[in-house]
Amino acid sequence: MSDIEARGVLYVHSAPAALCPHIEWAVGAALGAQEKLEWEPQPAAPGTYRAEIDWIASQGSGAKLASSLRGWAHLRYEITEEASLGSDGSRWSHTPELGIFHATTDVTGNIMVSEDRIRYAYEHANGDPSAVYHELSLALGEAWDEELEPFRQAADGANVRWLHRVG
Repeated sequence: MSDIEARGVLYVHSAPAALCPHIEWAVGAALGAQEKLEWEPQPAAPGTYRAEIDWIASQGSGAKLASSLRGWAHLRYEITEEASLGSDGSRWSHTPELGIFHATTDVTGNIMVSEDRIRYAYEHANGDPSAVYHELSLALGEAWDEELEPFRQAADGANVRWLHRVG
């Protein structure tokens, strides 16, 4: 780990009650001594809980935290690590259905798509504009944003409307 400090935020959008103490342990192990997470019911997924914590730790701690939480079933979370001296920022998003997504971010939090990823989108699309759109959508993590948005809104106290699948 680096001696340079970084700042970030962990948003646990939804976790079953049984996972909450394990998440707290993982946060403590990855970030060192931090404040205790304050769990609140998550209205977008009854029976689950949400929490968030601002953190300050060694540069690269966001990746360490994402690795410690990766793959836990039924867990939705986002982690941000702000850009710091000599390092771009990062964002990790995780949902049970999609798994984990990582993106590099600039100092204002915008996702940075690399030249190689853009070239891949063009080459893979082979002239099909809809395929370029699809690849760039993946590079921007749009599917994760769409899946997490109801949980973000519910966390802000907004009304949540669920559309149920038919058929």
